[in-house]
Amino acid sequence: MKHLFAFFLCGLTAAGLHLARAQAPTPLTGNWQGALGPLTITAHLSEQNGTPTGTLDVVEQNAKNLPLAVQVRADSVYLRLVVAHAIFAGRRSADGQALAGEWRQNGRALPLTLARLADGAATGPRRPQQPQAPFPYKTEDVTFRNAQAQVTLAGTYTVPAGTGPFPAVALLTGSGPEDRNSTLFGHQPFAVLADYLTRRGVAVLRFDDRGVGQSGGTLAGTTSLDYATDARAALAWLRARPEVRKNKVGLVSHSQGGTAAIEAAGQPLGPDMLVLLAAPGLPGDELIVQQVLALARLQKTDSIQLLYIERAQRQVVATVEQNPDNTQAHNKLLTLLNQTHSTDPAVLARLETQIKQATSPGYRHLLADRPAATLPNVHCPVLALGGAKDAQVPAAANLAALKQGLQTGGNRDVTTQVLPGLNHLFQTAPTGSPGEYETIEESFAPVALQIIGGWLLAHGK
Repeated sequence: MKHLFAFFLCGLTAAGLHLARAQAPTPLTGNWQGALGPLTITAHLSEQNGTPTGTLDVVEQNAKNLPLAVQVRADSVYLRLVVAHAIFAGRRSADGQALAGEWRQNGRALPLTLARLADGAATGPRRPQQPQAPFPYKTEDVTFRNAQAQVTLAGTYTVPAGTGPFPAVALLTGSGPEDRNSTLFGHQPFAVLADYLTRRGVAVLRFDDRGVGQSGGTLAGTTSLDYATDARAALAWLRARPEVRKNKVGLVSHSQGGTAAIEAAGQPLGPDMLVLLAAPGLPGDELIVQQVLALARLQKTDSIQLLYIERAQRQVVATVEQNPDNTQAHNKLLTLLNQTHSTDPAVLARLETQIKQATSPGYRHLLADRPAATLPNVHCPVLALGGAKDAQVPAAANLAALKQGLQTGGNRDVTTQVLPGLNHLFQTAPTGSPGEYETIEESFAPVALQIIGGWLLAHGK
C-alpha cells in the first residue's frame, strides 16, 4: 500500500543516451545530491576528453547508473534523463558547491538543489540499523519452487549459529513490487528484521516478489491469493530443511502481505505461527476509505472538507465495484474525476493512471477482500501489531477487526497491540505521514523488533 502515495520518477530504465557536448567553465566532476520530495537524487558527474557526462541514482527506487545527457552553458547546468522524459535545469552557486534549479517532468516543475558531496561521503541516506557483515550466523542465497504457479522464487536464508533445530519464519512483503529486503526509501526493514531474529535463534527466509530481483514470473495481474501460494511454498521449503523445527514454522507479514498470510494460514500445511504487521482487518472497500481519510487528516482539520473527501472516495469505490467491466468503469470514473472537463494532457494522463490502478485486478481484489470470512479459518497463534500513527492501515480499527475475526473462529491465542508513536513502516515518526518515511533514519523501531522476537521465541519452543 505504501506505493499508492509515494512520488515516483516515471519510466526509469537504463539505456544508452547521446551526450551533448559543452564546455564547462570549471569542472563539475564529483557527486551531487539533493531531495526531490521523498526521493534522494544523486548525480555522478565527470568529464571524458573534455565532454561532460554523468549518471543518476535514485536510492529509494533501487535505480542506479541511469545515463544522463549533460550540457553546460556559462553558469547553467542541464541534466537530461531522456528515458524518464525529465530534465534538471540549475545554476551553479558562486562557490561552485551547489546547483539550484528545477526538476521538470510530466508537466510538473519541482524545486531541486544538488549539493556537491565531499570526497568519500556516502551518497545515500543514513541508515544506522542496516546490518553489516561479518554476521554471527550463516547466510545463504537460495531458490525454491512454487509448483502450483510454476515459478521459481529467489531469496536469502539466514540460520542461527549452532546445530538447532530452530524455529523458522518466512517474511511476506506488502503491496507492489518489492525485493527480499522490502527496500523502500533507502530502508531495508526486512534485512533489519531478519538480522534481529536470526541473532536470537530464529531461522529466516526472505525472498524477492515474482518478477523482482532474482525471482521468476511476473507480478502483473497477480493478487494476494497468488501470493498466498508463494507463502505456502516458502513454508514447505523451510520444513524440508534439516536444521528447522518442523512444527514451529511461521509467517511474518507486512501490510497487504498480511492478507496473503491469513489466506495461507487457513489452508492445510499453513503456518504454525503468524505475525501480522499493519495487516488489514477491515473490509477492503472500507479500508481504502479509512486510509484516504487518515491521510487527509494529516493536512486538513475542517470537518466539511473531510466529509467531502470521504463522500468522493466512497463514490470512486462504489463505481469500481458496481462496474466489473473495465471499459464501463473507466468511462464513469473519468466523468466522476474530471468534473471540470479539463483537456490538459498532463491532467488527463494523471487521471488515466489513477483509473488504471483503480480497475486493476489487484485493486479490485483488495476492494473485495473480506477478512471476516477468512480469519475464522486461522487457528494457529497470532501476533498482530499496528502503529498508532499508521495513516495507511489505521491500527485501532483494523486490529479490533482482526481480533474479532480470529476469535469468531475459536482462536484463543491472539495477541494484538497498538504501538505508540510508530507509523505504517514501524518507524518512530513525528506524524505518520508517508512523506516522512525517507527522512526518518530509523528503519524498524527497536520496541517492535523486541516484541516480535520475544513472541516468536516463546511460541517457537
